[in-house]
Amino acid sequence: MTEEINTQDTRNLVAIANQFAQLGKVTGVKAFGSGNINDTFLVTLDSSKEQHFVLQRINTQVFRQPQLIMQNMRTFTEHVHKRLQDIPLNRRWEVPRVLLTKDTQDHCKDADGSFWRAISFIEGSQSFDSIGDRSHAKEIGYALGMFHNLISDLPPEKLADTLEGFHITPLYLQHYQEVLAKTNVSESSEVNYCLQFVSDRQVFAHILENAKSEGILPLRLMHGDPKINNVMFDTVTQQAVSVIDLDTVKPGLVHYDIGDCLRSGCNPAGEETENWESIYFDTDLCQEILQGYLAVAKAFLTENDYAYIYDAIRLITFELGLRFFADYLAGNVYFKVKHPEHNLARAIVQFKLTESIESQETQIRKIIQDMK
Repeated sequence: MTEEINTQDTRNLVAIANQFAQLGKVTGVKAFGSGNINDTFLVTLDSSKEQHFVLQRINTQVFRQPQLIMQNMRTFTEHVHKRLQDIPLNRRWEVPRVLLTKDTQDHCKDADGSFWRAISFIEGSQSFDSIGDRSHAKEIGYALGMFHNLISDLPPEKLADTLEGFHITPLYLQHYQEVLAKTNVSESSEVNYCLQFVSDRQVFAHILENAKSEGILPLRLMHGDPKINNVMFDTVTQQAVSVIDLDTVKPGLVHYDIGDCLRSGCNPAGEETENWESIYFDTDLCQEILQGYLAVAKAFLTENDYAYIYDAIRLITFELGLRFFADYLAGNVYFKVKHPEHNLARAIVQFKLTESIESQETQIRKIIQDMK
């Protein structure tokens, strides 16, 4: 996705980009990617060493303490770079680097007080919004496993919690109940379906948080948003080479990542479909992704971790549906929408996917059991 930027904005962007351009002169800046939180641009340099880097304006409405994000990112990427030097891999794997300004800061602010940062660009790579090629499924699992493995020995307390409450399902449920209590719900068959769906599953919302507080599942570092379009593929080998979008890396449960990766990867109909009958959780893709993941993650997973993988897949799918539905009831204040019923439609997709997961519980548990 690229958009035209007007001349004044381009001049401003070039001026900001030049603060980070230590290797050459900025020759171009264009809008880049399809993220819906930060504003992202691809910068082109006249340099033989690095031709591009990524420039981002951090959304400080979402990330209230952007300095903490940068601190986390530096701690975590430096740790991974060191690990990669100690254990050379027999394939390409890269981690985005934080680029410093000419006066060695990890960010800069413009005249409006906007917070800007730059990160290295993974050259010769691309991402996909859905799994078109089944060979990608195992690679997506491998990418998340590699990501978790490389930070499994970094103590979680070394990173700040940049988004408190993020992926804590009981808190989303509480927020939903508060919204519901003060909203005059205009009922329809779709709304009634969602109300009933949430009501039937309230007890289950606490399953992972309870396991965490009882010490059954350990606190580790997680990515926080391992959707499949955050995995970069080498354009030649079609192997996964990086996991990007590192703003939500924070202490938490790896189960939220595993569940989210499978939720987004095993839904061939996609998150924006309105053909609800076509939605199903693809257990073949689930098996491939898990196979790729466990090939690398076996090194640090415990017996208890395996026991909660099915619950994680079901819970995170339910959680996202709950967040979409609560946002619809609140008047679409968090997620960007294209029409007033957009978040309601998105919620139904996730709830239908949850139903499909529940109907295949025995099979999914067997896939997990057989891979241990």
